[in-house]
Amino acid sequence: MVFISIGAALAACSTSETGVGINTNKDGVALRGFDAVAYFAVDNAVKGDGKYEYVWNGAKWLFSSEENMKKFQANPEAYAPQFGGYCSFAVSEGYTADGDPEAWKVVDGKLYLNYNKEVKAKWEQNQSERIQKGSANWQEFKKKKPEHKG
Repeated sequence: MVFISIGAALAACSTSETGVGINTNKDGVALRGFDAVAYFAVDNAVKGDGKYEYVWNGAKWLFSSEENMKKFQANPEAYAPQFGGYCSFAVSEGYTADGDPEAWKVVDGKLYLNYNKEVKAKWEQNQSERIQKGSANWQEFKKKKPEHKG
């Protein structure tokens, strides 16, 4: 029974051999099934539909329409959340935590998630500095997997 729990926990994050990758749920779905393109196309968090699924970077991405899926396929880096979809505040502090697809913000054409709306508000107080720190930490996380706090 313990092995099943450990396996489920490990499946919750798609990681590279040594570092961190895309934050996924136990089914390998990124953004908890929300449509990455919708944040940019309609300025809103929109649930994806399983019939519009695309696998990229070791994770399944769901979309609300075929059009959004095709946009993502053409340029996934333009739509995928920064820091693999982990909480931007946490990454700026040197660890990972799950990002909430409904606690989001687009800054300079890039999507950032936070743990919840309260953490997002705290991140926004000095978001430029936090983005800079997060970017530096993320490069280190690719080499060595960080602590995950939730």
